[in-house]
Amino acid sequence: MLGSLDLSIAIIYILLILAVGIWAGVSQKLENKGSASDYFLAGKSLKWPAIGLALFATNISTVHLVSLAQSGFDTGLLNGNFEWMAAFTLILLALFFVPFYLKSGVSTLPDFLERRYDKASREWLTMISIVSAIVIHIAFSMLAGGIVLKTLFGFDMYLSITVICIITGIYTILGGLRAVVITESIQTIVLLAGAFIISFAAYDKMGGWVSMKDVLVDEGQLERLSMLRPHGDSSGMPWYAVILGYPILGIWYWCADQTIVQRILGAKDENHGRVGALFCGFIKILPVFIFVLPGLFAYTLFKTGQLDLTSLGVDVAGNVNSKGIYTLMITQLLPSGLIGVLVAALLSGLMSQISGALNSISTMVSYDIYKQKRPHATDKQLITAGKISAVVAMAFSLALLPLLDKYESIFNGINDVIAHIAPPITCVFLLGIFWKKASAASSKWTLWIGSALGVIVFIANKLLPGTWIGQVPFMVMAFYLFIICVLIQIIFSYRFPVQHTAESKELYWKNPLEPLRGKAWKGIGNYRVLSGLLLLIVVVLYGIFK
Repeated sequence: MLGSLDLSIAIIYILLILAVGIWAGVSQKLENKGSASDYFLAGKSLKWPAIGLALFATNISTVHLVSLAQSGFDTGLLNGNFEWMAAFTLILLALFFVPFYLKSGVSTLPDFLERRYDKASREWLTMISIVSAIVIHIAFSMLAGGIVLKTLFGFDMYLSITVICIITGIYTILGGLRAVVITESIQTIVLLAGAFIISFAAYDKMGGWVSMKDVLVDEGQLERLSMLRPHGDSSGMPWYAVILGYPILGIWYWCADQTIVQRILGAKDENHGRVGALFCGFIKILPVFIFVLPGLFAYTLFKTGQLDLTSLGVDVAGNVNSKGIYTLMITQLLPSGLIGVLVAALLSGLMSQISGALNSISTMVSYDIYKQKRPHATDKQLITAGKISAVVAMAFSLALLPLLDKYESIFNGINDVIAHIAPPITCVFLLGIFWKKASAASSKWTLWIGSALGVIVFIANKLLPGTWIGQVPFMVMAFYLFIICVLIQIIFSYRFPVQHTAESKELYWKNPLEPLRGKAWKGIGNYRVLSGLLLLIVVVLYGIFK
């Protein structure tokens, strides 16, 4: 249990974010008289620094802080692949997707899918996106936040999360995307500062990198420093699973998920959207060192007797229940006061994830459901519908907590769910922008059949864990499902040939090099230069930690 100083710091931080969020919302309303575009897309005025920071904040939640440290303790740097591989998909987002999203002037990704395909595709993506936002972006984040608050302060998990959600909901619902982006920018800085503090504390306690490596050698665990593992690795995530499976998950998450891409849709122009995405790609290099690595340091500290994990539960064989490793590191490695800063960082991850998801849900409900039923709805009616939907989504997320708490690793739970949702969506977006012949009928059937297959495989995996289907790593399963979806879309595209509209024929690339010919800023701000630099850095890092 922590002291009053740390609790006070956490409370002051929460109140500060609430005040900033309300101020941002009120000032926007005074400036722009409450138009729907200003509320949902910040008047399409966002610049690249805010976009990059907001993308990162929406992605990184308390789940990442807690579960990546847990994975670092359990398997080493392996789950850092989800961070560095994201750089490749953010390059894809910047080069190939951003131009179409902004040129088409869409408010939501389901809207884009209708313009490229048809209304049925829009309706299906809307439903899937809302469900995934509630489960993946909000409920799992709530669960991780609740575990942290219960561990550190002894608070009732459900009560404390409900209070945090109400506070987050207030400024999100009042202020719209502008309030979300401004608060997310602050929260990203606080989150990174907190992560650096715990990383340095663990590094200092261990005596540096060489000391940690010596312990790994003595324990016969040097492979924990490897990002790409061989076939048959006990982690269940060999190198080919990462190479084949991550792009399927990553393209959906970074390029086709409304909760993430909404920050791009609010960009001031194409260059700000592209550079904002790439800026996030550069920030994504950090989590391996400040989220995953502290968990690995915790493992070596435990092996050398410098970290007491008795409270987590250690069996006779020395196996640890590592679910609370991050909070335990905070309490044992940091002095009072700094602990409060770390709690603020954890709350930043929780609040930014929830606010971003609530904003995207309200946008989709307003534009993709309410406005479709009532085409002549006023801006005020659209905003009201969005606010009501945000409240309902928050209530549903709270109700899901007991069910999701059954996952041993929250991070793996999230990616397990994504692996069965992503394949059909990744397929229709990729073929939609790269293949002229991808037809509306093929998109509809791919989404329907692919989603049904994902649900069937997910259920079979849980009910029949001993069969072959239960033995396939979820990343490899995502690749298999994607290949099936591609075949489905190709077959249906030839069975029901495309009939392009004047709009849809402008929403696919005629030439693979065309994205590199767009207008770009001069110097280091050139998106082509930044893409090449980011690609080079990540490839070099993989060469070091292969």
